[in-house]
Amino acid sequence: MPVLDDLSGFEFEDVMEDVFRNLGYENVRQAERTADEGRDVLMEGVVDGTRRGVVVECKHTGTVGRPVVQKLHSAIATFEFDGPKRGMVATTGRFTGPAVEYAERLRRNDDPYPIELIDGEDLREIADDIGLDLYNGRIEILCDETLRPHDPAMSVTAPVEEVFQNIDNIESADLPAPHSHVTFRPVVAVTADTNAVFETSVGVIHQVNDRSRFVVHAERGHPETASGDVSKLVIENLHATVDLDAGRFEDRFDAVEERRFGQTQTEYKDWAVDRLRDHHTTTVSYTGDNNVTYTKTCEPKRSDISVHSIEPVYVPQVRHTTELGEYTYPYEYFAAGPSRVTSEDGIHRCVHCDTAGTDATYTYCANCGSINCDSHIRTERLEGTPVCTGCAVTERFAFKTKYFYDAENRDAFREEYDAMPFYEKAQENTALAVGATAVAVLVVLGALLSIGGL
Repeated sequence: MPVLDDLSGFEFEDVMEDVFRNLGYENVRQAERTADEGRDVLMEGVVDGTRRGVVVECKHTGTVGRPVVQKLHSAIATFEFDGPKRGMVATTGRFTGPAVEYAERLRRNDDPYPIELIDGEDLREIADDIGLDLYNGRIEILCDETLRPHDPAMSVTAPVEEVFQNIDNIESADLPAPHSHVTFRPVVAVTADTNAVFETSVGVIHQVNDRSRFVVHAERGHPETASGDVSKLVIENLHATVDLDAGRFEDRFDAVEERRFGQTQTEYKDWAVDRLRDHHTTTVSYTGDNNVTYTKTCEPKRSDISVHSIEPVYVPQVRHTTELGEYTYPYEYFAAGPSRVTSEDGIHRCVHCDTAGTDATYTYCANCGSINCDSHIRTERLEGTPVCTGCAVTERFAFKTKYFYDAENRDAFREEYDAMPFYEKAQENTALAVGATAVAVLVVLGALLSIGGL
């Protein structure tokens, strides 16, 4: 990882925060940069059931001498933590002999504030062990676990076949095999607490005590909060991940794409903190000591928000495209085994208008391959099966428009129509048939009246 040498001091602290979080330390955070006091990263670690506070000094220099280690030893002593404490010094370079000797003496003497030294070579080995990769001068999140892109008990195309089941005039068994494409999209599941109290001279006017858990789409370095349904899908299935083996999935899907996270855990953490600050910011009204009503905007500070975990995982986004006649129908969803959240449904949609959604009724036109709402589907006169208004050939018979698959069917019906007696032609138009019946009744009634001499 030679690009470690190109980092600024602050960027190196961000890198170390990612490293320690991946090593399993908890409550990893950076000290205020404006008041360093010899502490760069603060965190907690549990060893043999005992929780210990850890103070880390990060030095992005070629060599680190004894004074730095001594300064950290004093900082550990003044660090407020209810329990045993220890320290670390991490550097991209190396430690001088006196620095190493000082740390070893603390260990030999069972000092209450021992200090561990991590040099550049140690850091590179740690990063390799925990699966972190340096990318553009940062340790980018790497992950090899994904939610299941399909239900192992069913075929990959089963979901799209299920969606076609409530489309009239087509059977799932008659569908051509759809093209299947799976994109493994990186997400992080964030768990954080917000604890903030807002006070004025009259006392507490507002407080926040909330635990949040949400999912962030993490690809290309542009975090975006996932929808509630997708967030629920990910969180409920984090316990049931599988190894992301692109080669294995290529045997099941026509195309496989894997995207990268593009940012460090610290960057996602900072983004999550900013989002939670915005989410919990509110304006409240309160009455002062002078009985005057005031308003105050209550915005949590960054220190009011504690990010407990950032759990990376891939969520598969599966896209099926089905070719039917002149049309292509996409169906896309986020998958977790048999569970899925639809992101695009191009099947429950009329090709002729804006009607869409599963609440409407749709009918397939075998003549052109279109899917149509009730307003754009008709009955083909010659064969009595559905045909859409978009492809049908039309002609008026008995003052009513008839729909045909093509001109050949229309011409065949025209010959039939010409040979029909009048009453059969009238039946081609319900209103006309009813009118003809009414006229016939009047004629018969008139004849009867004449016979009766009335």
